[in-house]
Amino acid sequence: MPKLVYDFAEGNKDMKELLGGKGANLAEMTNLGLPVPPGFTISAEACKVFLATGSVPPELADEIDHHVDSLQQKMGKKLGQADDPLLVSVRSGAAVSMPGMMETVLNVGLNDDSVNGLAHHSGNPRFAWDAYRRLIQMFGKTVLDMDGDVFEDAIEAAKRAKGTKNDLDLDADDLKALVGTFKAAVQEHTGREFPQDPREQMDLAIEAVFGSWNSQRAILYRRQERIATDLGTAVNICSMVFGNLGMDSGTGVAFTRDPSSGQPGVYGDYLQNAQGEDVVAGIRNTVPLAEMEQLDKKSYDDLMAIMAKLEGHYRDLCDIEFTVERGKLWMLQTRVGKRTAGAAFRIATSLIDEGMIDTDEALRRVNGAQLAQLMFPRFDSDADKDLVTKAIGASPGAASGKVVFTSAAAVEAADRGEKVILVRRETNPDDLHGMIAAQGILTSRGGKTSHAAVVARGMGKTCVCGAEELDVEVAAGKITVHGTTIAAGDVISIDGTTGEVFLGEVPVVPSPVVQYFEGSLAPDAGDELVAAVHRLITHADEIRRLGVRTNADTADDASRARRFGAEGIGLCRTEHMFLGERREAVERLILADDAAEREAALAELEPLQRGDFLELLTAMGGLPVTIRLIDPPLHEFLPSMEELAVKVAIAEERGEDPGRNKALLAAVERLHEQNPMLGLRGVRLGLVVPGLFAMQVRAIASAAAELRKQGKDPRPEIMIPLVGAVQELQLARDEVDAVLAEVDRSTEADGTGGVEWKTPIGTMIELPRAAVIADQIAEAADFFSFGTNDLTQTTWGFSRDDVEGAFFSSYLEKGIFAVSPFESIDREGVGALVRTGVERGRAAKPDLKLGICGEHGGDPDSIHFFHEVGLDYVSCSPFRIPVARLEAGRATLL
Repeated sequence: MPKLVYDFAEGNKDMKELLGGKGANLAEMTNLGLPVPPGFTISAEACKVFLATGSVPPELADEIDHHVDSLQQKMGKKLGQADDPLLVSVRSGAAVSMPGMMETVLNVGLNDDSVNGLAHHSGNPRFAWDAYRRLIQMFGKTVLDMDGDVFEDAIEAAKRAKGTKNDLDLDADDLKALVGTFKAAVQEHTGREFPQDPREQMDLAIEAVFGSWNSQRAILYRRQERIATDLGTAVNICSMVFGNLGMDSGTGVAFTRDPSSGQPGVYGDYLQNAQGEDVVAGIRNTVPLAEMEQLDKKSYDDLMAIMAKLEGHYRDLCDIEFTVERGKLWMLQTRVGKRTAGAAFRIATSLIDEGMIDTDEALRRVNGAQLAQLMFPRFDSDADKDLVTKAIGASPGAASGKVVFTSAAAVEAADRGEKVILVRRETNPDDLHGMIAAQGILTSRGGKTSHAAVVARGMGKTCVCGAEELDVEVAAGKITVHGTTIAAGDVISIDGTTGEVFLGEVPVVPSPVVQYFEGSLAPDAGDELVAAVHRLITHADEIRRLGVRTNADTADDASRARRFGAEGIGLCRTEHMFLGERREAVERLILADDAAEREAALAELEPLQRGDFLELLTAMGGLPVTIRLIDPPLHEFLPSMEELAVKVAIAEERGEDPGRNKALLAAVERLHEQNPMLGLRGVRLGLVVPGLFAMQVRAIASAAAELRKQGKDPRPEIMIPLVGAVQELQLARDEVDAVLAEVDRSTEADGTGGVEWKTPIGTMIELPRAAVIADQIAEAADFFSFGTNDLTQTTWGFSRDDVEGAFFSSYLEKGIFAVSPFESIDREGVGALVRTGVERGRAAKPDLKLGICGEHGGDPDSIHFFHEVGLDYVSCSPFRIPVARLEAGRATLL
């Protein structure tokens, strides 16, 4: 077994995985010569053994004995001695900061004998009995798993008896009595006496800290912050120093810069005659750190000098905990401080200007998640809010508007200049126009990868999904929740970051960062945050290898994406080109009895799609535009079976001719599939429905030819979806090549044809089989684009429209997922298939162009994986492009 215990002088700040962040930084400060109380750290390796076996390693006791002996020699006092006892704190310390999530026990070593010695030696009996009652209280809650209210109720009773509301008014006799009450409570609730042996106290506290790694709050925090579950925590044993010895003592927290704004200055809190937990718990009102200068100038000056030294040493904002014991300053902890997203960007660029770090390091210190926070409007934190419910924040932002329950109502209201929130149980492709018209979308079903969520993110619309507490009654035009009724026309507000839903309108604060990306705010306009973002994203663009494209289906989305820095379109979904006013032509296509009727329907659709492609290619100028041929099953373009069945039944009951509805119902029944996402869709649809792909390809090619005639440089790329066998791609490509050649010939006379406008033809890799036989498929493809939404779905066997609401929350709670595999790439499973597809595809065709166009293309962690496996570009929704640009740059450095 390796060494398990380290003296503070034996470690350094780079040993966080072994000693935890707290222990590593205590060691670093010790080696810098700063005033750190002596102590030692039990490594996280010991915790891992405890978590695996339920007991500490057998050799740990001897190592602790050795370090306790050394500590006693340094301090000139012993644990449990009657006259001047050595007291220690037992504190957690994970490799990744988890503030407040795990346990701490202070004043370990006090007992019925040594408390009297502490009172005599300190000359302050009140202090000694207060320290003892704190030990029993913390030990009872942390180690003995007692309800904390037992102790709080006793304290309140003592204060009532004294006629005061202030803890400091309890004198030594009051606190001595309170200790007796606490000890009796321990006996009553646990069946055992409070342990008097200091070493037993220490051992039990150590095990309690180890066990707190798997407390519910720690598990929840790790899940939220995506911290690995197997790291374990170190335990720090530190000799106690006391801030509660009188008004010449105190405790505080300091930051070397403002963690909220990033501005330099004196930031923090100080509390005289107190221990550290008093500051954190808010039991007493602190004073601003700057006021400490008047209370204890020497300690204040010492603290300022140490803060400057630590920031210079760590080259970053430092968060510091300290105690003053009778005029002597002691450093209890330091760490690189947490900060707001805005502060992160400001601090990073300020440190460049101060010569502490270079631009590469500054880019490492910010991330895409922080940039995303800065981009979306947010509700005014000072505004009054009436919370209705909290659900899944699916697309960030803040939106207010009148409730509408149908897309038609949303469009009508928007045409009148009204702001609306589209409320649905769930959305479908037919709701697109309503979603575009609305300020935000709220659904009672679905998760972060539901239709509403995916489309909303693509449009930059605020969206809250899975609000299960809402009973949405579309027909009645109302929502019922907790006895409250919200009717159509009532105003609500939704927060797409937190998932909160409020009654009434909540004021929002616009984001200057979005104004910068859209070009309406110059980087040198005087906004410090915008200037910082500009500097770092410019550097990211300079060093990144990955290209960044966008997923865009309309010219408006394409134009917005270009303003945000898109270098092309990686995915144009053509499904929307079959909706709206074109639905009747699609219905005629599906109902066609012969080739003539089918060709007539396709002929009606072709010029409409050609117009769409003209707009899209024009908006993107000479940038590549990857157009995916129709992918969804045809039944998605028809009314639902239930809706048609009701209409037909009502008509027949009234003796009326159901007409077209009966034919549509028959078509829906004929096309019905148990699992349509694994049925007749994608390339299968193109091979089974004659002329469907050809119509789309003609529309693309003729639109490109028209633009070439105008002297422009359109660069369409045609992508064939859901290929699982090279024969499928070959057959589809033969048809596509034939249509392109036909359009080429027809345009040769005007000079827009010929070899110069060769259109790349590729496929989506979205089936496991396609990834495994990528070498075969590459022979027939000019490019691959990994469709990781469907690849995740087919690899896991999940239906993404169903599983998030059904059991994902349980899977997250049980630790099966650290994060939804639809949100961040599953590296071990889906990622392995992507890697296989890259390696086999490039082995067959070294110059094969490779991209990714699933939702993962805008996820920061996933972008680093795509850089690692060698993709050429990522493609994401327009509003995630800046995030992708930033993370693509960071990927070259990390």
